[in-house]
Amino acid sequence: MGRGKLIVIVAPSGTGKSTLLEQLKKEVPSLKWSVSCTTRPMRTGEVHGKDYFYLSKEEFVSLKDKNEFVEWALVHSNYYGTRKSFIDEGLENGDHLLFDLDVQGCDSMKEIYGDEANIIFIEPPGIDALEKRLKQRATDPIEVIEERLNNARRELLRKNDFDYNVINDDYDTAYIQLYQIVTTILGKE
Repeated sequence: MGRGKLIVIVAPSGTGKSTLLEQLKKEVPSLKWSVSCTTRPMRTGEVHGKDYFYLSKEEFVSLKDKNEFVEWALVHSNYYGTRKSFIDEGLENGDHLLFDLDVQGCDSMKEIYGDEANIIFIEPPGIDALEKRLKQRATDPIEVIEERLNNARRELLRKNDFDYNVINDDYDTAYIQLYQIVTTILGKE
């Protein structure tokens, strides 16, 4: 069995990334989901060990200080990180690992794994559309929405720094593009 592949999805909050990822995981079963660690509170319906490993800030900082993370960041006032041992073992076992990271996390992945990290940026059709989606989602207070919009503006400035770009203006079109990119990376026709 050959070395695995790293597929990294990055997008501003509210872009529709989670919906695209759920369909991709169903239709490309060879992808193994990378479960990151976070200090953010668990949302309704989320499961520890499936969506994230939910850690206290003290636990997270202890792991960070021991260099256990290949990438970590403080985003929206919470820590997020991916354990290096998970990635290295997966690659050696021939696993195709799927990640959901922020821009800073993608930079770290590229720094450590170089061209092995295939990064796909999912772009919203525009900031106004993104604001509307975030408000309709109704999961965050207005201050958090404003913080997410400001972060999105900065992230959009980086969209051309990544390997692939998909605009999620129409879900079906965006998903077809994402599926084609991923299956090409995995070597399928």
